[in-house]
Amino acid sequence: MSDANDAPGNRAHINIPLFVITGGFIAIFCVIALVNLELLSTVVDASFAFSAKYFGLYWQVLLLATFLIGLILIFLPGGRALMGGMSVPEFPAFQWGAMIMCTLLAGGGVFWAAGEPMAHFLSSPPYFGAESGTPEAVGPALAQSFMHWGFLAWAILGALSSVMLMHYHYEKGLPMAPRTLLYPVFGNAAINGPIGWIADAACIIAVVAGTVGPIGFLGLQVSYGLNALFGIPDTFITQACVIAALVAIYTISAITGLSKGIQVLSRINVILAAALLLFMLIAGPTVFIFSSFFSGFTTYITDFFGMALYRGDAAVFGDPGWLGWWTVFFWGWFMGYGPLMAMFIARVSRGRSIRSIIIMLSIVAPIVTTFWFTIVGGSGIAFELANPGSVSTAFEGFNLPAALLSITQQMPLGFIVSVLFLILTTIFVATTGDSMTYVISVAMSDEDRSATGVRVFWGVTMGIMALILIWTGSGGIGKLQSFIVVTAVPVSLILLPSLWDALRITIAKGRGTD
Repeated sequence: MSDANDAPGNRAHINIPLFVITGGFIAIFCVIALVNLELLSTVVDASFAFSAKYFGLYWQVLLLATFLIGLILIFLPGGRALMGGMSVPEFPAFQWGAMIMCTLLAGGGVFWAAGEPMAHFLSSPPYFGAESGTPEAVGPALAQSFMHWGFLAWAILGALSSVMLMHYHYEKGLPMAPRTLLYPVFGNAAINGPIGWIADAACIIAVVAGTVGPIGFLGLQVSYGLNALFGIPDTFITQACVIAALVAIYTISAITGLSKGIQVLSRINVILAAALLLFMLIAGPTVFIFSSFFSGFTTYITDFFGMALYRGDAAVFGDPGWLGWWTVFFWGWFMGYGPLMAMFIARVSRGRSIRSIIIMLSIVAPIVTTFWFTIVGGSGIAFELANPGSVSTAFEGFNLPAALLSITQQMPLGFIVSVLFLILTTIFVATTGDSMTYVISVAMSDEDRSATGVRVFWGVTMGIMALILIWTGSGGIGKLQSFIVVTAVPVSLILLPSLWDALRITIAKGRGTD
């Protein structure tokens, strides 16, 4: 599709029932957070415990199966089929890869790249049981981080569901919306009627929850960084100014469309990230970074199935415990992004083969992400091993912004590197904000484009929601994290048909019978 068709216009049809359901639900959530945070906490905590206990194993199997079936599709004859009704890719390889990389990694990878490896190093994951804080704990710490941000996490974002959406939308004329993923099960009832509204609403709410978190975290992180580096007061006013600037950036980017704002922002992001990582790789603990990457990645591969299906105490006592606050949380977060991210990937991948889409999502992007985590988080572990307390003291209380700054400030030119990382973090989250604003609006417009007003509404709404949750204190953001897992329950059921239907579509294309 040309950018002319992508450009927003007020003629795009808005799905009013869907708009009312999603907007109303989010408004109620914010009002309760402001009026009675204790009530919201009670309801969310109970729902989180139920979701983690009864859906945790299903999610682990779903993500593993999605990844493995995607690998099968790569080798099928139908994997060569070009998707999206175009014989030539709409976007060059670098721009295409940049837009995809700046989705999941931007959604929280900057926050977690420094914090998660350090957390697992200081408290070794129960699957490994290594002695915490020792050189022996480095490989398991990185391997656990790779499990959460690697092959399985990326595959659920569209390895199978993107194939379905491209097939049904561009070849069969069905809507570019989450409801289409249920078409193999419910037929036209999924496209027209309450089933479709519920599916679309659940996915939109999940994405809003999953995106508001990084927006709020960015406000907290940049405000903390401005205070540490420049002495600017770390107050709600500063946090609000940061979020307002971020909302303006990603909303304008979403309004201008894929071929303008979103693509340009992603390209800037990837170039700046690559430059910073190259500097850290050369100027930082280079030998340690490479050795720990190979150690962590080897552990990741050799213990892949064990980590993917690890249940721990949940298998015996039914209490998710560590699993609930780590793996289940991440799986819920990434699944919540799944259907709408698949829409985004389907939209930017026109003219590319099933094989290339899956290789990019399930193999290339995860390996890049794991190396990113090793450079940032591995550097932190190296500094901590050489000088105990140099990172862990700042990180105490799971302070993600402090962990990142304590790492960057120990690098040569630490002040400049720290400032650039704050800029990079802002652009990273902006690329998530613009792409999610774009696909939420498309899902709500019943067309492959959306009205300008809808994009502005959702861009601003996510910013306001982040401000409300920050205003309520750390409890508001914490409850949102738990709520993300709750929203993943219906979304995980919407993703289920992709396990067999993407395989069916690929086999049919290989036979020429689709």
